[in-house]
Amino acid sequence: MIPRTGLFLIAGLLALIACADHANAQIVAIGASNVAGRGVSSADAWPAQLEDMLAAKGRHVHVVNAGINGDTNAGMLNRLDSAVPAGTKIVLLDRYGGGWNGRRLGRGSQTAELASIEARLRSRHIKVIPMWWGTALRGYLQADHLHFTPEGHRLVAAHMLAPVLRAVR
Repeated sequence: MIPRTGLFLIAGLLALIACADHANAQIVAIGASNVAGRGVSSADAWPAQLEDMLAAKGRHVHVVNAGINGDTNAGMLNRLDSAVPAGTKIVLLDRYGGGWNGRRLGRGSQTAELASIEARLRSRHIKVIPMWWGTALRGYLQADHLHFTPEGHRLVAAHMLAPVLRAVR
């Protein structure tokens, strides 16, 4: 029989290991409204759906949703250090929404800002995985013809699953 203090020590070590595994695979999704989940619940946004899909595959990692409605590449660049904290291993980067918003507003060089975002992340040894966009998403848009339906978010998450699984191994 293990003494009570031994049980507490074992439980503490197991908790520490679980936290270390979580920290080693921290994932942040950053982008504009189709990352944030405009028009759908937070549970239906693709970062949350991806987290659920990862858990179903035995990868219990948290996917932080750092999407902001209406954000631009300049906005993402300005908030990069706060949105992507130390310890982050993987960033799922929306390469379209911020650029679309920036062009719509007539702000900055979207290509240069996106390149700066990627360079800063890589300089921090963070793996960058572009958010999947495909023509199939046209069939999964809300009435505004810009933002994904819950099914569209599920499609994005399903396409993101394989590259993220490879990155968290």
